[in-house]
Amino acid sequence: MCEPLSFFESASGCTALALPFLERQIVAEWGALRGAMRRTVPTGFSRDEWAYLMAFLAPENLHAPFVEAFGQPVEGGRPSRLVRPRGVVAVWLPNNVSLLGPLTLILLTLTGNRILLKAGSRSDDLTGAFLAFAREHLPACPLRSHLEQYVHLEVFAHGDERQARMIEQADVRIVFGSGSAAAAVHGAAAPLRGTGFSFIDRQSQAWIEAGADTGEVLSHLIRVFAIYGQAGCTSPRRVVLLNGTRPQAEDLRSRMLELWPQVLRFQPPVHVASANTMALQWAAALGWDAAAAIHRHAVIAVGDLSLETIDAPMFLPICPATPEEAARQLPDNIQTLGHAFLDPADPRWLRLAAATPIKRLVPIARMHHFGPLWDGQRFWRQCFEEIEVQL
Repeated sequence: MCEPLSFFESASGCTALALPFLERQIVAEWGALRGAMRRTVPTGFSRDEWAYLMAFLAPENLHAPFVEAFGQPVEGGRPSRLVRPRGVVAVWLPNNVSLLGPLTLILLTLTGNRILLKAGSRSDDLTGAFLAFAREHLPACPLRSHLEQYVHLEVFAHGDERQARMIEQADVRIVFGSGSAAAAVHGAAAPLRGTGFSFIDRQSQAWIEAGADTGEVLSHLIRVFAIYGQAGCTSPRRVVLLNGTRPQAEDLRSRMLELWPQVLRFQPPVHVASANTMALQWAAALGWDAAAAIHRHAVIAVGDLSLETIDAPMFLPICPATPEEAARQLPDNIQTLGHAFLDPADPRWLRLAAATPIKRLVPIARMHHFGPLWDGQRFWRQCFEEIEVQL
């Protein structure tokens, strides 16, 4: 009956947070798992993915959602609100970005809720692999107990009876995937029970201002694109060279091709290289100036915004344009703009962003960084319910 209390102070007052564990304790236990992660990379994870998960588990990163939602930690106080977990959070994970599962799992464990996860039926189950690793390598501690008792993951196809059970139990429903998948979940839920979030069908771009295309920026761009190619909602579908010329775009592409073997020191699978051979010819037929990265890792093409793009997983177009032209060409389902600006503090970028449907404006290196605010929705904060307190 007695839950540990953590206290936070913000401009709006003091908050008492009741969790099955102390906030600082669960954050420290996740951070300690990185020792075991440095020694082993489980099957299914690339080294880049595993390194990203390790960085994500840094205590300062996991502590940040609490500070953002509730304020700075304090020792006791006279709270004006009491916050507690809602109960059950059910998550439908996507098929195309498998690393999103472990990241979501980590964030949601911090809320103290029971977690039901439905893994993508057509993707590698990295969530299950990471959950098994954590259960095996964590010592006896509150986090391990929570993962063993309150986190449940299943893989099932559309129409399975387990879907209805997940929907019925959930106090919070989070759906990553298609619009039809979100409609099937939220449309079946009782209208007065629970909170629902839909993260569906998004795409992203990278905007680089002419003169800001340093070697470091281009190295980040290569890493960000190579993880998921065109498949990830946070991967750049297009690079726009702001206020640049065609020759400058060609030079940017040439430097990317030179950097590629230094940034990615491995050969792609045969089927990827083969698909890129076809993409190279397809792009040229549509008017793109296309070139293949070493070992046919990817196809990097230069052309105008008006050119038709191709449906190829590792095709990356580079287009010179003014900021106004680039903004007009943004699709309705744009999510992330990864940026490299000469002066990021210039307010014109905020004004431009405010006039577009984008959901995130972040440096290119952080395009894949997942957090408690996603697609403009504070889903993590909504995993708690708030009780008004007057003492």
